[in-house]
Amino acid sequence: MKALKHIFILIITTLLLQTCNSNTKSNSDNSTTYQCPMKCEGNKTFNKPGNCAVCKMDLQALSSEIPILNDAISETSIFNLTSKWDTEEGKTIELKALKGKTLVMVMIYTSCKAACPRLVADMRNIETKLPLEDIKNIQFVMVSIDPETDTPQRLKAFAIENEMDGEQWMFLQGTTSGVREFANVLSMKYKEISPIDFSHSNIISVFNPAGELIHQQEGLGVDNDETIAAILKTIP
Repeated sequence: MKALKHIFILIITTLLLQTCNSNTKSNSDNSTTYQCPMKCEGNKTFNKPGNCAVCKMDLQALSSEIPILNDAISETSIFNLTSKWDTEEGKTIELKALKGKTLVMVMIYTSCKAACPRLVADMRNIETKLPLEDIKNIQFVMVSIDPETDTPQRLKAFAIENEMDGEQWMFLQGTTSGVREFANVLSMKYKEISPIDFSHSNIISVFNPAGELIHQQEGLGVDNDETIAAILKTIP
């Protein structure tokens, strides 16, 4: 009789564990929600993957975990670079001062009359496609490849002229060696072909708030949907 009692208890315990595991799995399966990366319908969410009815972009899974930033810097982060940079406001910073925001960066020079104006237009186009409430978490950074000409004063004038003088925009003048080092990190090539002219790659790079490169857009006037999606994935 005792043996039967023990068997009965074992069976009941097993059934309870199976029920618990089943409920846990069910809760886990139902915990994922999806949202349009452009938030075309505001904060509306969906319980299964699909496409946005407005912009047709793929819905993105919303993580239930809030990313936590700490003081650690990974080996691949640009925040390891110790070069000094002068902003258009006359402040001297290191890149690690930008930690905590998604960075959208491009290398240009202000006297350029060919590719750079189109890169500037591409950066502005990216900005206009992002939800206004997310702009505060993003820093758009224009790095000059002509530090001798592009002084902070010139960069400031360029920013005002192009209506890019809001807090979300930043222009940087570095040293010749610092600019070259940063270009190498981006796999961005440039060459001075005259005292006022450069040939250069046309690359817009996206870094997460930890300074790690997550996406690059190469070319001029290209489709930027992937760039937009990469930016939005980094924002809590």
